[in-house]
Amino acid sequence: MDLEKESASIRVDTGVAKDIAQSCNELLELQKQIEQVEQELKKLKDDERLYSEKQIPDLMQQAGISELKLADGSSVKIRPSYHAKIADRNKSEAFTWLRNNNAGDIIKNDLTVSFIRSEDNVATQVFEDLKRQVGSDRVTQKEKVESSTLRAFVREQIEAGKQIPMETFGVYVANKTIIKEKE
Repeated sequence: MDLEKESASIRVDTGVAKDIAQSCNELLELQKQIEQVEQELKKLKDDERLYSEKQIPDLMQQAGISELKLADGSSVKIRPSYHAKIADRNKSEAFTWLRNNNAGDIIKNDLTVSFIRSEDNVATQVFEDLKRQVGSDRVTQKEKVESSTLRAFVREQIEAGKQIPMETFGVYVANKTIIKEKE
């Protein structure tokens, strides 16, 4: 083996290696800038929420007004904003409460069955047949309430003066400032 021939055939283009290193450094810098901007955006959103949900509603309540119309045609209103989320630890209790209070229809009941390609014909049969044919251990059931459905349900119940288990449904009600500018 000729060592001189072998070393002559192994070449590294140091110019390209420099370009790779420079591009990697630029990528790292961009990633740092993105992280900084995301942190700034988070702070701006937190500040916006403070003004919208706390500061302006409190000031308007102190002034004894719920709506303000300005000479230029713009207006400021305070409206309730409803948020709800059922935590995993509260699912059983929440679903039982919904069913016992004539609201079980908002619960979605998804059934999932896993098939391999050769079982396409089995997939077209009814659920009970599937349990018998493929085994109940391959059939899963998932119950859920869509977030927008739960939010609407909570809003309806609260506005109707009905009692619901607030903690079970993770209910958060806040005032929200709505500013409409003149069109």
